[in-house]
Amino acid sequence: MQERQGGNISHIEFLFIGFHELKENRWVLFFPFFLMFLLSTAANSLLIFVIKTQRSLHSPMCVLIGLMALVDLSLPVFFVPKMLLTFLFNWNGISLLGCLVQMFIVHFVGSFQSSILLWMALDRYAAICIPLRYNDYMSPSSSAKFVIAAVLRNGIFILFIVIFAGNLSYCSSNAIDHCFCEHMALVSLACGNTIINNVFGLLTIFCVTTLDFVFIVVSYAKIFISVFKTASGKSSQKAIHTCTTHIIVMFVSYFCAMTAFLAYRIKNSIPPNLRVLISTMYLLFPSCFNPIIYGIRTKEIREQIFKRIKYIKLLNK
Repeated sequence: MQERQGGNISHIEFLFIGFHELKENRWVLFFPFFLMFLLSTAANSLLIFVIKTQRSLHSPMCVLIGLMALVDLSLPVFFVPKMLLTFLFNWNGISLLGCLVQMFIVHFVGSFQSSILLWMALDRYAAICIPLRYNDYMSPSSSAKFVIAAVLRNGIFILFIVIFAGNLSYCSSNAIDHCFCEHMALVSLACGNTIINNVFGLLTIFCVTTLDFVFIVVSYAKIFISVFKTASGKSSQKAIHTCTTHIIVMFVSYFCAMTAFLAYRIKNSIPPNLRVLISTMYLLFPSCFNPIIYGIRTKEIREQIFKRIKYIKLLNK
């Protein structure tokens, strides 16, 4: 369907054509993405369940890990089922309004991966560098202020991105070379001036992802300096082990995000299928990877998971 905007015909219905080079063999992609979706759902659900049901895991850090698992659980739900149906039944269509709604939800929820990683870094900084003031910094009132600030910041920037995208005229094509409504994939179809969209997209990346990354790096730098100066023996090893877990998750998340960002800025040098794969995995892979890392490397969580597994085995005997 099309409508007229300012004398031009603008599409209001779009088609997802991600991995179009595979043609009729696109259905094969259903299986790996479905398995990753199952892994993400099962692993994050288990992590949330264990943290919620065990009072010993209600420390601020474990709660933050639970919040990260909640984000990782929610994010794939908003685009993977539609993507799987597209692969199997060629249900490629989506309205402009539906596309904008999906874009807002996916980018808004995804932005909290960065915010929670920053919160984790600040938690470790307060616990290791200024332990006497830890309860003040991680009190419910301070945490509420951080949550409100993150929601407002992320929400406002993502909302403006969606509004600017919704005001464009899409008169050149209605075929989105992607599997969900990624911002640049939609904006690249506009036939008008998209400078504002590109500039504000870069501004959002800087004010959300980049600033969070800078604060995270500064926090961990101060943590390691403090640990090497004052701590020793087991306390030093425990602090380094805890921080290393978060750094691994941070590295994977930011590496996937930066790779996806560059894939659309140098798209002429990257095959379309690879670009779509990179952009999709940027959202899906951390959702599978994060709960496994936290479940394995966080001792308290690992012990509770093993207890659950042993209990289930006893019940089945």
